[in-house]
This record gives sequence, C-alpha cells and structure tokens, in this order.
Amino acid sequence: MAQIDETKAPVEKKIVIRKNGPYIVSCGVPLAHKTQVVSEFGEPLTWKKDETTECREDYALCRCGQSANKPFCDGTHRRIAFDGTEWADTNARKPSQTEFPAGRKIIVEKDASLCMSSGYCGFANTSLPELLVRTDDTQIRSLVIAMVERCPSGALTYRLEPDQAVIEPDLPQQIAAITEITSDGPIAGPLWVTGGIPIERSDGKPFETRNRVTLCNCGKSGNKPLCDGTHRETARQSTRDRRRSKAG
Repeated sequence: MAQIDETKAPVEKKIVIRKNGPYIVSCGVPLAHKTQVVSEFGEPLTWKKDETTECREDYALCRCGQSANKPFCDGTHRRIAFDGTEWADTNARKPSQTEFPAGRKIIVEKDASLCMSSGYCGFANTSLPELLVRTDDTQIRSLVIAMVERCPSGALTYRLEPDQAVIEPDLPQQIAAITEITSDGPIAGPLWVTGGIPIERSDGKPFETRNRVTLCNCGKSGNKPLCDGTHRETARQSTRDRRRSKAG
C-alpha cells in the first residue's frame, strides 16, 4: 500500500477571483446546471438539476458576462477591459443582518447584502413576513423553512430557538450555472456556489465561507463578486430592444 505523505497540506477546493478576470475554480469542483421550477403564476418553487459535470482539473468561469462559451471564460474580459472591482464586504455577521419580526417557534433573518431577489421569499398572495405570524401552525412553519432553504444566495437563514445556531440545508460542494424562469422566458442567472467552498478575492482576502452564495457572472452587479439581481433588468432591456427592433 502506498504511504501517505503527512507533511503535505491537503488540497482544498476553492474559488480564487482574478483581478478584472474570471473565477478560477480549483480541485475539480463539480459544475452543475439547474433550472428554476415555477408555479402557473410564475412563483419560484424549487430547483431542478439538469446535469452535473465532474471536473477533474481546475477551470475558469466567466465573470464579465461576455464569454462566447459561458459559463466558462474565453478571455473576452481582456478585450473589453472588464472592470471587475470587488465591492462586497468580507466580514461575517454584517450590520445589514436583520431579524424578521413576529416569527413563532422559528426565527428568520435576512442579510440584505447577499440578496439577489430570487423570489423564493413570497407568493403572489402572501409574503414571508405574513407567513411568519402563522408559524405556530406546523404546516406553515414547514413552508417557511422550505422557502428559506431554497434561497440560493443564503440571504435568508433560520433558527428554531434564540440561542440556537443557524440551521442550513445539506448541500453538495458544487457550483451551479442556473437558469431563471421569468415572464419573458428563461434567462441566465448567477453562479450558485454551495457546500461551503472558500472564495478568495483578487487581493488575497477571504470572503466569509458560507453554505450558499451567488456570484455575479453578468459583469454588471453593483456588489461584485456577489450577484445583486442586475442580470434580470439587463435581460428585460434586451427583450424590449428585440421587440422594438422587430416592430420597426
């Protein structure tokens, strides 16, 4: 049997951001493709996995949004002089962490700095705060937990007791290129990183390692490298432009 060299540090799955460049993914983190499942009213309900690629080598994922080979980087960021300045806070438990009022037998918190408005926190006829006042009902409490756990950015978290640690869903170590379903049709969403994969800024500073986080891959987020939902307005504008072009 081969001897293990205990002097070598274990190789770690991680994501390193290149300055004004791509995400460099190391140690063969699996790359999945997932699509939103929505109701007949367009309400996000859950996620459907389309496929997963087992990657054996390091790879680079597009951050500028202009690659012709998305989600992979093809070097376009250099040609367009992409500004990938990273503005997102690296600190844990940020001041933006707020607790929703009136939860019964459950405490839900939201970190607005992580939010990308994925839509899992409400339905057409009710919202998460409205459901929280009814969480003494086990079925409602179960629904609230499902809504929080399907939030891809991790902006929503929950505890069952005030002094209890946050409860997180059991998610695999992987990156998912996601497709969102909108009233205008499917659009490309952010990169959904799960399973506590460390992310390192281009200046070497680490972000807080989280179970769920969404990374911008449209190049236009105001909170890079995190997604802030800007890709949806970009997609809507593209749809309007196409319609005007056809009408003209």
